[in-house]
Amino acid sequence: MGQLMRHKENIARIIFSSAAISSAVLTLSVLGFMILLSLPIMKTGMLWKILTDPWAPDHGKFGIPAMIVGTFYIASFSLLISFPISLGCSFFIQIIRPDSPGRFLKKLVQLMTAIPTVIYGFIGIFLLVPIVREMFSYGSGMSILSASLMLGILISPTMVLFFCQSFARVPKRFLNAVDALGGTSFQKLFYVILPHAWPGVLTGLVLAFGRAMGDTMIALMISGNSVILPSSILDSARTLTAHIAMIIAADFDSIEFKTIFICGGVLYMMTSCGILLARVSDRKQH
Repeated sequence: MGQLMRHKENIARIIFSSAAISSAVLTLSVLGFMILLSLPIMKTGMLWKILTDPWAPDHGKFGIPAMIVGTFYIASFSLLISFPISLGCSFFIQIIRPDSPGRFLKKLVQLMTAIPTVIYGFIGIFLLVPIVREMFSYGSGMSILSASLMLGILISPTMVLFFCQSFARVPKRFLNAVDALGGTSFQKLFYVILPHAWPGVLTGLVLAFGRAMGDTMIALMISGNSVILPSSILDSARTLTAHIAMIIAADFDSIEFKTIFICGGVLYMMTSCGILLARVSDRKQH
């Protein structure tokens, strides 16, 4: 019996190790694919111009800094908007009302993860954009703010579910000790739960930030797709993903088309930097 169990464990170890190696190879292959397809641009010496010039194809300029800035702005603001909401929902679900109200809210959050992104985009166009336009009386309403608000709603379920899992791992005896000392719910959150659940919270933030940067439909439909560097959150902007979606129909051999691989590589590196930062912070915590 013991030998059979060891045999099953070895098989499971081989399967999981193979899956991990395959994932790593696939991830590195995507990066290699981007670099390979970017070589024609690199050989012409235009890489620096693409990273610094404005986007003006009619004048022979194919720069993407406005898209990089737009991606960072929209993803960052969406994270700032959704983080406190997600943290509050997770605290309500896991600590304040883990009974029926908490379970109902968690089911609702899980249901939100199944809603197609394009539905959020339609809601943003016909509901959110007019509200922003009337409230601020500036521009068309298709702006960084509108895209960030809708993206914040989109990425909130990801953070809520990760935060709930992290909160559930906090030892019950710590929470009981706070209750025994007469601590409030907020003291329990800030002095006990967050210090112990910090690695999971950070992981949820990184994954949500990556999803915000990688989203295409909401940015394409709501951000306004301006190729000019934005000066405020009420300005229109274009993200790297929206830019790729709009340029991919260009002539296959044109420089305009080949720049999308530079966009993909930059987006890959931005996401990877966030993940590496989370890993380093996690190691320092332990």
